[in-house]
Amino acid sequence: APEFSLQREDGGRFTNADLAGRTVVLVFYPHAFSPVCTDQFQVYQEALGEITKDGAEIYGVSTDNSASQTAFREHLGVTIPMLSDFEPKGEAARALGAYFEPAGFTNRALIVFRDGVVAWSWLGENPGVLPGVNLVFDGLAAAQAA
Repeated sequence: APEFSLQREDGGRFTNADLAGRTVVLVFYPHAFSPVCTDQFQVYQEALGEITKDGAEIYGVSTDNSASQTAFREHLGVTIPMLSDFEPKGEAARALGAYFEPAGFTNRALIVFRDGVVAWSWLGENPGVLPGVNLVFDGLAAAQAA
């Protein structure tokens, strides 16, 4: 994976080093509080036990600031941690191919890492496309097979 750095909700950094020895799903989404993003995270929360049962971790990523992401997560009642790609805006999303340049924010994308290597990815045709939880499971299966 290319070098990247994202801000955690607690102000710490999430970097490539956090991928070592782990299976990690990064869920890129355009904006906190948008209708499709709301549906997406509610569905993923419902399936969280199954997503994480073999030790996988899942994080939401957008170009929103951390305070907006935390408010979004708390409003939805989800426990999926959020990572901010706010400043420099979209730098990690650009490095990972998940930035939607025409609109200036994160596209909807799923990237599954296994031990620091991209094992599987999916990129929406546009930010309005909702990736069902089945795609997360496809990515996790591909990472296990890698």
